[in-house]
Formats: sequence, C-alpha cells, structure tokens
Amino acid sequence: MAGRFQIPLDALTSRLNLQGRFDSVRSQPIASRFANLRPVSEFLDLKRLSKPANFGEVQSRVNYNLGYFSSNYAVVFVMLSIYSLITNLLLLFVILFVAGGLYGIRMLNGRDLDVGFARATTSQLYTGLLVVAVPLGIFASPITTILWLIGATGVSIVGHASLMDRPVETAFSEEAV
Repeated sequence: MAGRFQIPLDALTSRLNLQGRFDSVRSQPIASRFANLRPVSEFLDLKRLSKPANFGEVQSRVNYNLGYFSSNYAVVFVMLSIYSLITNLLLLFVILFVAGGLYGIRMLNGRDLDVGFARATTSQLYTGLLVVAVPLGIFASPITTILWLIGATGVSIVGHASLMDRPVETAFSEEAV
C-alpha cells in the first residue's frame, strides 16, 4: 500500500482547537443540551456582526461562540436536517418505510406472518424489506443530502461564529486578567 494517503487530522483541528470541543456533547442528555439555549435576539444580534481583523480574531471568535451558542447551533443543525428531509421527500419516505417495516416485523415477536394465502418468516420479511429499501434508498440520494447538510451546517455555523463579535463584557474581563 505505497499509494495510501493519510490526512493529518490533528494538524487540521489543532488550528481551531477542536480536539476536545465535542466530548461534553456526547456525554450529556438531550434535555440538558438545550438548557442553555440563547434567545433569538441575542443569537441574531446584528449590532455585534463585524468583519474580523485577522485569523487570530477569527479563531478567538469561533472558540468563544462555539461554546456560548452551542445549543443554538444544535437547533440550526436540526432545522437544516428537517429542511433537507422535507425537500427530499423520497428519502423521508424511505426512512419512514424502513422504520415502519422494522417496527412491524418486531411486533411479530418472532412469529411468522400469515396472510391466508402466504406465510413469511421474519428472515424473509427482513430480506424483503432490504430488497425494497436498498434500491429506493440509493435512488433517494442520501449521500448527496448528507453532504449538503454538512456543507450548509458548516457554512452557517462557522460563518455565524466568525462574524459574531464577542460581547463587550467578555473583552473587558479578558484584559483585566
């Protein structure tokens, strides 16, 4: 494997100090995740929007705003996810079809499905669900939707975090130290 190419993720993430940023997100329940949701008037405060002077200021703003507005950014991600499913109705149908099929098969509790003229085992039902869902899933283009979601979320969140200036109170508290 001489042609194998390795991307140094540490070098990419160390510039923005992202190594441990998301560790706390994984360990906390959803209810507490949205407990520190900031008001929309504060999240979309146009008076605090400004162009950063240099990359150091971009780093400082992104680091501060990712922590401060983390719940708001999670809401932005959820809203963009819902939008992507609404605009790709076939993908939404496939997700609901698979979820409903799995639920229906699970409700049989291992028994065969008997519809009078035919009998199907749970193994046959899972296989039938797979045979129908995979081509529909490929046709629904989930990879394109996921890539769009990653791009739209990244541009929205990093754009907001880099353009939203820190509150004046935090600037004074930093200088006093």
